[in-house]
Amino acid sequence: MKGFRYLKDVVTLKLDRAACIGCGRCLEVCPHQVFLLAGRKASLRDRDVCMECGACALNCPVKAITVDAGVGCASGMINEWLRERKLGKLGGGNCCS
Repeated sequence: MKGFRYLKDVVTLKLDRAACIGCGRCLEVCPHQVFLLAGRKASLRDRDVCMECGACALNCPVKAITVDAGVGCASGMINEWLRERKLGKLGGGNCCS
């Protein structure tokens, strides 16, 4: 999804830099490179490219990242793919847990 951009300033992603330990796990798991390390802490490189998949929050060992996974683009794309294949709808409202 090169060039993907979400709607400006609507993503639910939040980063608590004070709680961040700089492990870099969010950089490893984010499919859209939302994060970067700055001053030995994670920082948001471009918040509006987040598709709200929830991988960063699920993999943060100190819970410094929160996102309402399942409400944004990732959920919509997965559900559309499932509908096209007549496999039903993703349940639970959370696509990544």
